[in-house]
Amino acid sequence: MNYPSFPVRILLPNQPISYLMGLLVAVFIDFGTASYAQEAAGVSDEVLLELYKGARVTDVVDGLVTVGYMDVGVMDPSISPLWRDVETMEHRFSGIAVTVRYGPTNRPMHPGADLTQPENYEVYREWRGMWYSQLSAEPFGEFIKAGTVVVMDNRDDNDTGSTGSKNIMDWQEKGAVGLVSAGGVRDIDEVIRQKNPVYTDYTKRGRGERIGRNEVIDVQRPVVVGGCTVYPGDVIVADSDGVVVVPRRVAVRVGQIAYMELVDDIKGRRELFEKTGRAYDQTVEVPEDPATFFKKHGLPEDPNKP
Repeated sequence: MNYPSFPVRILLPNQPISYLMGLLVAVFIDFGTASYAQEAAGVSDEVLLELYKGARVTDVVDGLVTVGYMDVGVMDPSISPLWRDVETMEHRFSGIAVTVRYGPTNRPMHPGADLTQPENYEVYREWRGMWYSQLSAEPFGEFIKAGTVVVMDNRDDNDTGSTGSKNIMDWQEKGAVGLVSAGGVRDIDEVIRQKNPVYTDYTKRGRGERIGRNEVIDVQRPVVVGGCTVYPGDVIVADSDGVVVVPRRVAVRVGQIAYMELVDDIKGRRELFEKTGRAYDQTVEVPEDPATFFKKHGLPEDPNKP
């Protein structure tokens, strides 16, 4: 694991004990922060993205069971696709988790002015800008890159629409492949029309703005969505069967098992397509041979052998 570097400080004899204790606490916190990403030793995000490209939730769930993770990482069925397109499969995605948690605010609507009065409109605008920039911003944006899945824990945040039709496009422009959230999605007609891949609990959608309703609590820390703990760096796979989270520490072997199962399923279905006279479609296009594919990416040729 790569730990962050720390600034070097010279500790003089006359430094107070409180200073030394504070430094130790700061180092402890920084090391704790670094440990939140569960690393798959020696495997890059790019290799994991290739391994899970086109993966199906069911195959990944079977892979988790094979490595001893029974009923781990399978989100509640309420976390489901906001829309589906089974011709293009554009609603499906796999990627690497970037996590954020929003929570309900405990602050008053405004501490110094009656916003119901028209003469206080400019005060409202200033307060609104402060809330978006300081209390409920999007600091996770700097972590988004190609293949990112934004995982948002925003339970019980006062009917807030933290995701809308504009900011989700901003995330996609940075490289995000989709969003998984506990709720809090608004502008839903536009999101569907834009074909932004979203998996959420539709009954927990949010209508209001963030101002006066929620605040950002954590970024790139473990979150809980759909009954599953998600760490930054975990692998997320989503399709019409729901969402599954693969802990980073087992992502390689699970991904390989899922890939093998998918190839076997495609070959069997392709034979049945031929026997029954069905026209081939993209779901029966046979991927590269598993052993060859694994070797090309520097992975064990057989994940089930020591």
